Amino acid sequence: MESGGLEELVARDADHECDGVGPMQVCVRVISVADLPTRFGDFRIVAFWNNRDAKEHVAIVRGDIRDAENVPTRLHSECLTGDAIGSLRCDCRDQLETALERIGTFERGLVLYLRQEGRGIGLVNKVRAYALQDEGLDTVEANRALGFRDDERDYAIAAHMITSLDVRSIELMTNNPQKIEQLSRHGVQVSRRLPHVIPPNSHNRFYLETKRDRSGHWIDFAGKPHLMEQSDPVVIEGMSPQPE
Repeated sequence: MESGGLEELVARDADHECDGVGPMQVCVRVISVADLPTRFGDFRIVAFWNNRDAKEHVAIVRGDIRDAENVPTRLHSECLTGDAIGSLRCDCRDQLETALERIGTFERGLVLYLRQEGRGIGLVNKVRAYALQDEGLDTVEANRALGFRDDERDYAIAAHMITSLDVRSIELMTNNPQKIEQLSRHGVQVSRRLPHVIPPNSHNRFYLETKRDRSGHWIDFAGKPHLMEQSDPVVIEGMSPQPE
């Protein structure tokens, strides 16, 4: 599989320093690049260093994305219980696998795997939130009961990663308007949104309904496909949440 010139980014970033992105002034560097054959297709994996924490975020790259426009892109926040263990309390594993499977059929594409467990509250606090949900709270109420916002994630680091990969514009696979708003604010050109709806199961339907009704996610349970075709004319018209 062609490298797309990604190795050049390692040397380019060796001494990279900048003012950073977002309120935390996050600066990232490309550290290493390697091949990553998967059950979803052949990818390359790009490892990043950042100046704010010890978390090691990665990009999973399909094809030549440097200087490319309208690159199908998915931001995926780490979920140990879903991604690794197959928890049915969320749709995280299905979202990740569906994104990789779909991007594996494209000429180019990008998945950022971000170490933002539990919407940014961490694994231990996520388990605490689960316990509160077992008592009847929804995900928003559980986070607030623990002293957190509904969603503690910040996508400044994702914006810098996309910029560091020399991607000119993206088509973002998401149901979350905050991802579009934050990336756009940090200088990433989001040319269109690709809906990424996963059918619910009996364990996560209330969780997904809460994301839709309380967090403003665009989620339609009326039989929409997992992912709209790349050619679908879905454009971003403001940030107000509304069903597809």
